[in-house]
Amino acid sequence: MKSFFQFLSESTAVQQAARLGLKSDGHGGWYDNKGEFVAKTEKGRLKFYNKRQRIGQQDPAQTDKEKNLSQTSYEKEPAQEPAAQQQAPAPEQPAAQQASTQEGPPPVEKTKGTLTIAFGRFNPPTTGHEKLLDTVASSSDDGDYIIIPSRTQDKKKNPLDADTKVSIMRQMYPKHSERIVNDPANRTIFDVLKKAHMDGYAGVRIIGGGDRVQEFEKLSNDYNGKLYAFDNVEVRSAGDRDPDGDDVSGMSASKQRKAAAEGDFAAFRKGVPSSMNNKQARELYNTLRAAMQIKEGWSLWEIAPKFDWKGLRENFVKEKVFKVGEVVENLNTGLVGKIIRRGTNYLICVTEDNIMFKSWIKDVMEAQKYTEVKMDSEEREPGKPNTLVGTDGFRKYVEKMVPGSEWGRQFINKYRKK
Repeated sequence: MKSFFQFLSESTAVQQAARLGLKSDGHGGWYDNKGEFVAKTEKGRLKFYNKRQRIGQQDPAQTDKEKNLSQTSYEKEPAQEPAAQQQAPAPEQPAAQQASTQEGPPPVEKTKGTLTIAFGRFNPPTTGHEKLLDTVASSSDDGDYIIIPSRTQDKKKNPLDADTKVSIMRQMYPKHSERIVNDPANRTIFDVLKKAHMDGYAGVRIIGGGDRVQEFEKLSNDYNGKLYAFDNVEVRSAGDRDPDGDDVSGMSASKQRKAAAEGDFAAFRKGVPSSMNNKQARELYNTLRAAMQIKEGWSLWEIAPKFDWKGLRENFVKEKVFKVGEVVENLNTGLVGKIIRRGTNYLICVTEDNIMFKSWIKDVMEAQKYTEVKMDSEEREPGKPNTLVGTDGFRKYVEKMVPGSEWGRQFINKYRKK
């Protein structure tokens, strides 16, 4: 008798879905009789998405708590059954995925206490961020804390590159300057937590804005024991923001980008800490405007979506942005993934490592430099070489510079003895 897995693998996605009682959304997505999104058509077969996902098998039912989580994880393979009852082996998974989701983090001796962390965009840094940094420092154990500016950059919502941000932040927040880390390896919050694990910390404490706490809490705890292993993972709020406030509680990077785009230096100056004089504030203002490449016809929903939610929503509904299949980056966590489903005002995406995450459309940006076309190119942007290690574009770039590779072989072949 055929096993259930064999039976499914020999059917088309439509036939599989019909037997399982799933309903289609007309775009490759499949829902169970409770209206829960459970699978996606990929290469003519159903690919299941769920908490505690069992690779190569249909997933177990989700709990109410799991349905609200923005991330997915993988359940280890169940214990081996007797030979007579054993199902066909699941397809072999990439080594990187097996290591990250099944084997767990490497064991490390815990020689340190709790590390307090702030991971954010800071684009540009403001007086509101100064409150965050002060909260991180006061919440830390014996001053053991780090500030991690993200590596995300685009001319609309993230105009300043990481090096520029770090330089400005160290000037803007001098008492925290030694704790502001500029490390290209810290692309996502997971990168930061994995490094803390390898450094021997027993626990971590993540500080974020009130609107980010829930997202960080779900992510960090969901993968504890899978990507890193801490005795304790804590997430604290640095306080809620008042979007209408004129003081520190109402200051945000969105307001600063809006002021820069509108050419309003007076409004911009209110968001710059007193540690910077007017000349320095003006330099930051000009730097930001230059990075944003302000031109006529700019749209507020693109540079500061929180101030033009209607414009963003309208373009999203018309599918002018964030289409299924495109690659986007979550601006809060740094996770990059392909869109597999569009909700009313959110996206469900999957990373290359099969990690699913959910993002509000205001919290993502198109990550064009991560598409296959860009990855194969020697330049990620005009005048900027592809430095993404492991891609064909990076290999081509390095080969041009290193005798003995492609350039070297051409030289030898040209002058070898006939």
